[in-house]
Amino acid sequence: MGSLVERIGALQDYNQYRDLNWEGTFEEYLQVVRERPQVTRNAFQRIYDMIVSSGQEEYLDNKKRIVRYHFFQDAQSGGRDAVYGLDIPLQRLVNVLKAAAEGYGPERRVILLHGPVGSSKSTIVRLLKKGLEDYSRSADGALYTYKWVNLEGTNLTSGVEGGSFPSPMHEEPLRLIPPEWRERAFQELGLGTELYRVKAEGDLNPACRYIFRNLLDRYNGDWARVMRDHIKVRRLLLSEKDRVGIGTFQPKDEKNQDSTELTGDINYRKIAEYGSDSDPRAFNFDGEFNIANRGIVEFVEVLKLDVAFLYDLLGASQEHRIKPKKFAQTDIDEVIVGHTNEAEYKKLLANEFMEALRDRTIKIDIPYITRLEEEVRIYAKSFGQGKVRGKHVAPHTLEVAGMWAVLSRLEDPKKHNLTLLQKLKLYDGRMLPGYTQDTVKELRKDTRREGMDGISPRFVQDMLSNSLVRYEEPTLNPFMVMNEIERGLKVHSLITSDEQRKRFSDLIGVVRREYEEIIKNEVQRAISADEGEIAKLCANYVDNVRAYTLKEKVRNRYTGRDEEPDERLMRSIEEKIDIAESRKDDFRREIMNFIGALALEGKKFIWNTNDRLRRALELKLFEDKKDTIKFTTIVSNVVDRETQEKIDAVKTRLMRDFGYDEISAQNVLEYVSSIFARGDVKR
Repeated sequence: MGSLVERIGALQDYNQYRDLNWEGTFEEYLQVVRERPQVTRNAFQRIYDMIVSSGQEEYLDNKKRIVRYHFFQDAQSGGRDAVYGLDIPLQRLVNVLKAAAEGYGPERRVILLHGPVGSSKSTIVRLLKKGLEDYSRSADGALYTYKWVNLEGTNLTSGVEGGSFPSPMHEEPLRLIPPEWRERAFQELGLGTELYRVKAEGDLNPACRYIFRNLLDRYNGDWARVMRDHIKVRRLLLSEKDRVGIGTFQPKDEKNQDSTELTGDINYRKIAEYGSDSDPRAFNFDGEFNIANRGIVEFVEVLKLDVAFLYDLLGASQEHRIKPKKFAQTDIDEVIVGHTNEAEYKKLLANEFMEALRDRTIKIDIPYITRLEEEVRIYAKSFGQGKVRGKHVAPHTLEVAGMWAVLSRLEDPKKHNLTLLQKLKLYDGRMLPGYTQDTVKELRKDTRREGMDGISPRFVQDMLSNSLVRYEEPTLNPFMVMNEIERGLKVHSLITSDEQRKRFSDLIGVVRREYEEIIKNEVQRAISADEGEIAKLCANYVDNVRAYTLKEKVRNRYTGRDEEPDERLMRSIEEKIDIAESRKDDFRREIMNFIGALALEGKKFIWNTNDRLRRALELKLFEDKKDTIKFTTIVSNVVDRETQEKIDAVKTRLMRDFGYDEISAQNVLEYVSSIFARGDVKR
């Protein structure tokens, strides 16, 4: 069996370890570049290739072609940081990165993600940083840097450092070729392909330039000997924790801010060793710009930066250079991404001294989600759709929470006589009679800043968490969540006016009424769920409609005689979905055309193929059968044995077909029964 340590050690992949810790000579690295020129990509090219390598898919959304990049689904951690419902903003971001990778200009800009709080700005940057770490460990994302070796006796390093000196900014080894030879050297060595043209822009950092220059003097300008005797190339693994290739800067109190946090500072301990504070070897190249070289730097709440920091930011973005204290401009290669909220961005627009920053910024709006299906996926990621923390989450619980959140973000429709709820359904891809995809496109164009206001997903997640804790029942249902949201609105810190609070509160009523319709529909379907009966009713209806549209008679299955189409039957079904008398001919022709179109495609028409007809048939069958279950008896809890058997059958269907558990099925049936019972009493 071996020791426990040996058993754990056996899990290690030695081949992978050797690949990730590869070291070689400069000559060997040139061979690597010849075989795989993509190892020399700049930061923008590497990040763009990283995103595309995860795959993509195209789909049409209201006649608009959208690309969904799988990278943002966060497969690495099982979707924990996945971004939903933001395919269009993410497509804009990837287009910017693509243009920057091609060198068309965006590489000289700060990418600014702008949007309301909780709209996934930080999550997007976190995915880029985490993805870059993983990509650098893959064969496709490999990149390399160098270190100086065999420096004993040269007086170029201190005793503490020994005979080696790593490149403090993890630079591309090809920068060791002097710029004046570089292009010709690449051509003569045959480095690069049509797909990857090898380029190595920029010069060495001050410390490496100092060592390089001294070694050249030592060997009378023999560059080849310097490379052969004193350079070791190694694989570079990017890591935010180790501060290699990935940096994060967060503004602090103005009195404590210091621009050296970005560009590095003098190491006063080393001044005694090297004799001067202007010796680059006595400088710590550990500012966020320094350590993020070859990768990405994130600026959290970038617009809260002090003006002194903004000058560094402008130079870093436009010139790809930074100015360390007491040293010359230093070249950097990194993607600069900042994010900010609405309030800070408005300050930027109002500040005339910030024009230079605005001019060097590419703003990408990251709004809240306005599609219900995608909003629900956010909550399902944390709370699941079945059981969470020992409680059963009743069907539609997350949907109701998401519906309220999305409604809070939508602007009132200006045209088409739509309600806000109908607009939500159209945005969610549902079909409503009389409205088309062109309607949705027009609705979106008519909005001014839809998705930039409203309720954050974080608030809804907090209310879902509160509901799980507050209620001791084993099932979490939508009413509990709506009650918790109503309580939370009273103390919501981001609601600034009574008018806004009232609007959000009124939307709870809209959602509550919609939820009642949903569960009424499900109970009706559970009661009328005998597929044999509903199929028979459908066949009878279609036979009569066919005869009606062709002006023929229908053969009575019992008497064998030909009779006129049963108008009473047809109207009893059509009235269930509000088909007016004046519209019945249009609806009947629509059904026959639908059946004909299916036949041309080789498909068979069944009762649930057409959604509108399915709903009409279910309601008709429910109307015929509901009297067999006395709703008033369910409410009063006085139920005879025969009725109880029918109730149990309905509960079983609710559990089997709609995802309810025993308790939530009973609760829904009792609640819907009380609604129907009130209606029976009124009649």
